[in-house]
Amino acid sequence: MERTTLYVSIGIAVVAVLALISGGYGLYSLSNELKATRSELASTTESKDTRIKELETNLVARTDEGVALAARLRAEQMKNGTFETQLSTLSGTIGTLEKLAKTDSELLAKYSKVYFLNENYLPPKLSAIDEAFVSQKGRALEMNAEVEPFLSDLLKEAKDDGVDLLVASAYRSFGAQGALKSSYKVTFGAGANSFSADQGYSEHQLGTTVDFTTAKIGGGLAGFDGTPAFAWLNENAYKYGFILSYPKGNTYYQYEPWHWRFVGRDLAKDLREDKKRFYDLDQREIDEYLVSLFD
Repeated sequence: MERTTLYVSIGIAVVAVLALISGGYGLYSLSNELKATRSELASTTESKDTRIKELETNLVARTDEGVALAARLRAEQMKNGTFETQLSTLSGTIGTLEKLAKTDSELLAKYSKVYFLNENYLPPKLSAIDEAFVSQKGRALEMNAEVEPFLSDLLKEAKDDGVDLLVASAYRSFGAQGALKSSYKVTFGAGANSFSADQGYSEHQLGTTVDFTTAKIGGGLAGFDGTPAFAWLNENAYKYGFILSYPKGNTYYQYEPWHWRFVGRDLAKDLREDKKRFYDLDQREIDEYLVSLFD
């Protein structure tokens, strides 16, 4: 019995030793595996860190390249913008030259004892003035075809405002002006020179000038400055490009409140705002308005 118990104890001890040896080996193997895993993980982490640094370096390089490329792009855009501006300016200059080439330079010349318009001058084209606005019924009056629309708008606006405004005279040829001046000389003698131009010096030959009247004064000229029509013209004519050629105090002819000349909206507006007179300007200054004469 005692021997049996001894054998059992020895067996248990052997099993325990074997289990301890087996467990120790397992722990040893597990420890080695853990070390290997840690080493592999460290290597992998280092590799990833290296890759991340490479990517960061590449990103910085790409960013620098992008910034440089953006700067070059802006520079090219600025060059293109400058070129487009130059092209636009050139196109504008060409357009201006084309307009000037098509505009009769005589239309803003300072006639009336300053420049002579020869007997061969004719407006490029004449248009009839609406008979409804002609003071003498049955009489055909004409003016420069490019100016007529401005006059028509002026007359219609005056009518809409309840103003009685009519045209007594418009385009007159070189010959017609000569005949008119001769008739005035017969009646007024040398005094005719104070209010009537010789042929070749009349604004009427340009086809851009009209003499206004009203039914209130019987279609004549005397007393026109005392009518509502004259007051309306003083306030509104410039909007349609018309100015009073011979205001009070001018040095060319006597005061003619009925005599209005088309010089274009821009010049008429500037003369009004600056309180200047057409004939007091230098011709070179006036010629700058040729390009916008019919705008």
